[in-house]
Amino acid sequence: MDISIVIPLYNEEKNIASLCSEIRSALSATGKTYEIICVDDGSEDNTLSELKKQKKDFPNIKIISLNRNFGQTPAIMAGFHHASGEIMITMDGDLQNDPEDIPKLINELESGFDLVSGWRKSRKDGFLLRVLPSRIANKLISWVLKTRLHDYGCTLKAYKKDLVKNLRLYGEMHRFIPAIANWHGARIAEIEVNHRPRKFGKTKYGINRVGKVLLDLLLMAFLSEYSTKPIRFFGSMSFLSGFLGIISFAVVVFMKIIEGTDMTGNPLLILGTLFFLVSVQFLSMGFIGEINIRTYYESQDKKTYHIREIFE
Repeated sequence: MDISIVIPLYNEEKNIASLCSEIRSALSATGKTYEIICVDDGSEDNTLSELKKQKKDFPNIKIISLNRNFGQTPAIMAGFHHASGEIMITMDGDLQNDPEDIPKLINELESGFDLVSGWRKSRKDGFLLRVLPSRIANKLISWVLKTRLHDYGCTLKAYKKDLVKNLRLYGEMHRFIPAIANWHGARIAEIEVNHRPRKFGKTKYGINRVGKVLLDLLLMAFLSEYSTKPIRFFGSMSFLSGFLGIISFAVVVFMKIIEGTDMTGNPLLILGTLFFLVSVQFLSMGFIGEINIRTYYESQDKKTYHIREIFE
């Protein structure tokens, strides 16, 4: 199989027929074999029934029906696990991504890249609730994770199979796949893609996603620097807390000697003790983290490095 197109779907019954038709039209001229993997993420409408209707006429559609609504990231992972194409394409099922852009992504990928991400330069969404928060989030993610992309939230992306076959994503981490790929040394490109207004159904995303993105970003920032060396993060916090404890005790002694302030009634004494206790806790967390990291890698025979190619 040349191409696997993974589409997570949640309550998109009115978009399915047009979506499948447009994908077939876009890929018919490429001469490549392909499959369309539709992941029904616990839809509450007739999405699954519509998918079954499409499959009767086009057997290259594979349907994965999840027990309930798990979210976009688990749905994408389910598609990856059941895909057999050498190239993986992900896209939304709301018709806002244009299937005509798929050949462009494939051509760019075949020119030597491992991942090609779409950039919705002219988005057809509400500015205040969708576009503005997205732009701020994209700049923040690029700055924190040191991966320069304009649009992390665009689902329309192309991947080489080797890049995603061992990928493990949790929560809502699908938007951070380029950053994870960048850590592994993948070659990443970004091209402008068409973005269309939604015709049917309602968007599943709103301003409430900002908090989730920020929490995921904090986790990704930690993993990017300390996933294999947690003692450096927790050890630094331990030294900082211990230093503040020393300063607090020094001030208490100074106030006692110079100003005659009672040490037992001085709140700085309690603060200094607290800093020392926190310092010990941070150091203990660092040691526990190191033990867990070694257990994680050694029990599964995982490597802490990634090889691109071997020349012998």
